[in-house]
Amino acid sequence: MRKVLLYNGGMNVAGKSGVGRAMEHQARALESAGIPYTFDPKEDYDVVHLNTVFPDSLWMSLKARMEGKRVVYYGHSTMEDFRNSFIGSNMAAGLFRRWIRRCYRSGDVVITPTPYSARLLQTYGINREIVPLSNGIDLAAYKKSEEGAERFRRAYCFTSTQKVVLGVGHYIERKGILDFVEMARKYPQYEFIWFGSTPSALIPSRIRKAVRTQLPNLQFPGFISKEELMDAYSGSDLFFFPTLEETEGIVMLEAMAMQTPVLVRDIPVYEGWLEHDRTVYKGKGREDFEQLLPVILEKQLPDLTQEALAEKASLSTTHMSNIETGNSKLSLPTIVSLANALSVSVDEFLCDSVIHSKDIFSQ
Repeated sequence: MRKVLLYNGGMNVAGKSGVGRAMEHQARALESAGIPYTFDPKEDYDVVHLNTVFPDSLWMSLKARMEGKRVVYYGHSTMEDFRNSFIGSNMAAGLFRRWIRRCYRSGDVVITPTPYSARLLQTYGINREIVPLSNGIDLAAYKKSEEGAERFRRAYCFTSTQKVVLGVGHYIERKGILDFVEMARKYPQYEFIWFGSTPSALIPSRIRKAVRTQLPNLQFPGFISKEELMDAYSGSDLFFFPTLEETEGIVMLEAMAMQTPVLVRDIPVYEGWLEHDRTVYKGKGREDFEQLLPVILEKQLPDLTQEALAEKASLSTTHMSNIETGNSKLSLPTIVSLANALSVSVDEFLCDSVIHSKDIFSQ
């Protein structure tokens, strides 16, 4: 059986981002498939998986190709999501596109998280097969916890009755951090907390100023561990993700898996698989966010989480979770109950792909 090298060069920089989380998922996927892998490039291997576009990753790709080994390059980065990030990123965006094209062309195949990011990369002249494949979420690991919710609220001095809005990401404009701060200013009756960090020397002054905003209902505690973040998902009333550009957005998938209601910006990457008012709530910009955020928190809009669906279909949350993970078989009455709860026909419910079922949903 072929052995895989999961090359972790650059993880000291990218490890705290979605790229680091994606690499964890790749390791778990290889384990579940019984495929041997290593993190040590000195060991023998047949295929190398690369997740970053740092110079050492390109060198590893070229070295592997020279040795007759296969290279799988993950296209986590695009020119579009490089813009509006760090100081000088907009001026360097064209150069960054040429660099990542060089990196991705060194692979035998490029795997990128969504059809949207695949379409972007196909315009770069990479001349390699580009496969859209989600980074995914381990649903067995991401489960809402009442104990975790209590730990989170104790740690950050929130009472059990306060409404908490959670944000996660680097301190960069692209993540929508300016809109997050403005929502905190607009709604002093709610608590806003953003986890993540970026060296201040790398970010523009307006972002540094935003992070330093002094409001009694706004916190920027910095980076926290995965376990602490899971507690935060469990203990928050809304995950607010006003990002301006993504190739997927792993933190949003994590929030959804943890049964946290989601308000996200309506951007192209989420077209065709995240539906407004069905799976998440979407807003085009600040005006929409101002209207949606309070009515979600005050439960004046339907709860779109798995827990709410289970209750509406008269199923236990555990049974609902087992259905979603493929660990429970569906009876005909359960199928009908779920279709009714979702206000769709059984035909719509049984479609195996939201994207491929577009014709049915548009009828």
